[in-house]
Amino acid sequence: MNLTEQTTDWWKGGIIYQIYPRSFQDTTGDGVGDLAGIAQRLPYVASLGVDAVWISPFFTSPMKDFGYDVSDYCGIDPIFGRMEDFDWLVERAHELGLKVMIDLVMSHTSDQHPWFKESRASRDNPRADWYVWSDPKPDGTAPNNWLSIFGGSAWQWDARREQYYLHNFLTSQPDLNFHNPAVQDALIEMARFWLDKGVDGFRLDTINFYFHDAQLRDNPALPPELRKADTAPAVNPYNHQSHRYSKSQPENLAFLEKFNQALTPYGASVVGEIGDSERGLELLEEYTGVPGRVQMSYVFDFLSGDDLPAARVVEVFEKLQAIAPNAWPCWAMSNHDVVRHISRWNLSDQAAKAYATVLVCLRGSVCLYQGEELGLPEAELAFEDLRDPYGIEFWPEFKGRDGCRTPMVWDMGVNGGFSTSQPWLPVPHTHLQRTVVGQEADAQSMLHHYRWAIGLRRKHSALRGGTMTDIRAQGPVLSFRRADAQQTLQIRANLSDQDAEGLTPWQVQIIEG
Repeated sequence: MNLTEQTTDWWKGGIIYQIYPRSFQDTTGDGVGDLAGIAQRLPYVASLGVDAVWISPFFTSPMKDFGYDVSDYCGIDPIFGRMEDFDWLVERAHELGLKVMIDLVMSHTSDQHPWFKESRASRDNPRADWYVWSDPKPDGTAPNNWLSIFGGSAWQWDARREQYYLHNFLTSQPDLNFHNPAVQDALIEMARFWLDKGVDGFRLDTINFYFHDAQLRDNPALPPELRKADTAPAVNPYNHQSHRYSKSQPENLAFLEKFNQALTPYGASVVGEIGDSERGLELLEEYTGVPGRVQMSYVFDFLSGDDLPAARVVEVFEKLQAIAPNAWPCWAMSNHDVVRHISRWNLSDQAAKAYATVLVCLRGSVCLYQGEELGLPEAELAFEDLRDPYGIEFWPEFKGRDGCRTPMVWDMGVNGGFSTSQPWLPVPHTHLQRTVVGQEADAQSMLHHYRWAIGLRRKHSALRGGTMTDIRAQGPVLSFRRADAQQTLQIRANLSDQDAEGLTPWQVQIIEG
């Protein structure tokens, strides 16, 4: 069935394909992917059988954080094309039965955004309170101990106002003040602009970072035994705090309800990103488990550096049932912020196929990241090739996010068919052995397996929306039951390279009835 004919509940159990625009397809020869390139390649995406595309930011930006520092929410950055290219992309996607979700970065802007330029000009201009400003302590130091994910203090001194402003990420990414209703209204109006352009929903970046504690209280220390490297690398002192006051505030719930009300007339859907190593599942329940807030959100349980044996999958779902029984998760193993899971878990092709099959059998929705369906490993880049400020800051213990952002490989032509000129990030030789064209010709390829797995989910209603019960781990074998009114499926997966419980290495068995 064409997705445009389906209900607004398409997202429930749907599969979303993430596209990182800089690295998908270059049509202008400048070495950077663009919107026209995405539009040209949409037939390939549709051939996978996915329900929607999520397009990472393409808005006007100085590109200090490669589009996640927005200077014009309603403008297309020239490196990605023009508004006409976006209109064509949406039209083409809908013709192919694909929904379009775009990435909204609402917790912060670029310091080049007109709002911030006005806000920093004085303490009494109309937008003076649109960002988070605070006087220094009597000794001139920052207002509190909050830390930035990208390293150092979350506060930056501004000589114009003689105050500090909050930035949870780069110093060039000041945080908006969501305690100001005018800020909320402006962002909702911006979302309506894109809904009127025909988008079907949004991926909300750092959805739990919108509000800060209005009293600016210090975050307490987090004991070493409770620290996790889910949302920041272990070498980052950000993990030394319990971020009780700098994010994940209760006021966020009212804003999400307000935002959802604006989307309802359009039938639009939202997938959020919850970045919280301590309370991720609690927030998932608060945000998605209550009608009228957010349809789905992904957490970092399968995006962390931890291996994913059968027992770990069971542990995650037991916690999900205990902490977030009403939530609707969106599962992902790779994205633009983490090491590709092929390398993170050191998977063979056979193992990667097993995990892909398990992923589409889980209760919830699914996000796939471009190139995942080709089995691309993390690219090994030299320091001089890095572009990510995060990796440059913490090199070499943490190499940043460039290794998962290298260009898509389409064929054995120049730069893998991505661009006719030098790409913004190099194309690894190892990736050229896994091109789309090469895998199309191989019936046993990773690409064909992903098509089969996605088709499996579309074929069985129990996999899209059914219950998930009897979750067990017997050694390396994961088993669970999916069921709805039409069918019951028993899934057994041997997540090891040894025979176990009657299954061969990496075998996934699906039995109906």
